[in-house]
Amino acid sequence: MRLKRLLRSPATGLLASTALRLLRATIDWKAVYADPRVDPVHPAFRGRFVYAGWHEYMLMPIALRGGPDMLALASEHGDGEIIAGAMRHLNWKVARGSSSRGGAAALLRMLRDDRRSPSITPDGPRGPRRAFSHGAVFLASKLGLPLVCVGYGYDRPWRMRSWDRFAVPRPFSRCRAVFGPPLRVPARLDRPGLEEFRGWFGRLLDALTGQAEAWAAGGRRRVGEMPMLLREPPPAMARWTPDLAPPMPVELVQSWEALAGKWSLPATG
Repeated sequence: MRLKRLLRSPATGLLASTALRLLRATIDWKAVYADPRVDPVHPAFRGRFVYAGWHEYMLMPIALRGGPDMLALASEHGDGEIIAGAMRHLNWKVARGSSSRGGAAALLRMLRDDRRSPSITPDGPRGPRRAFSHGAVFLASKLGLPLVCVGYGYDRPWRMRSWDRFAVPRPFSRCRAVFGPPLRVPARLDRPGLEEFRGWFGRLLDALTGQAEAWAAGGRRRVGEMPMLLREPPPAMARWTPDLAPPMPVELVQSWEALAGKWSLPATG
């Protein structure tokens, strides 16, 4: 009971957010984009998106992209209490729920919110690790919003002994993000359709994460890289052109073209 009271205490979330702010100030954050207009700090950012990234790397978006227009899903388990509290202190709006507790109500809240962009960890909150669930595709289909997968990677992070090997970046290390393209899915997908798109987006997120991890580990400059600043666009954003976009694996490009043709979809969002 004491542990539950501690987890639910507002002070716990405040302490976690303060620690993350201090860590944030020491880290070299950089990103590359298939289209930088999906980043909320971009001057031309318009509309809403559904964002998806693996659970183990959630500290990077939590630290950098909180704001009144962002809505995240956090579990109702003990670790979710800490994460939700920290996110609120970092200006995130949070819906509570998971596949086992309160998930339907949380998804319903996301569906009813017509102002904010949902951010999903498609393998959370209990795994399996890096298994893309239907939730992000379901939301994108129901809301009619483009789905943006974002791969993250840290340089030699500390790893927790959790189901996802949760990653904590070391102070003064490199953290990298690779933003995929904004892609629309058909409206009112049935279960076979959800499964088809779930599999493709899972492979995309794996590929983007692999790129981000290799980039963070190697430390080399990448074409189109720019710093991820907290509340303002870096000057490089204004100079971005499509030839600076990160390369997509040929297999994924070809399989998306097949899906787009089958479902009469545009190439991008």
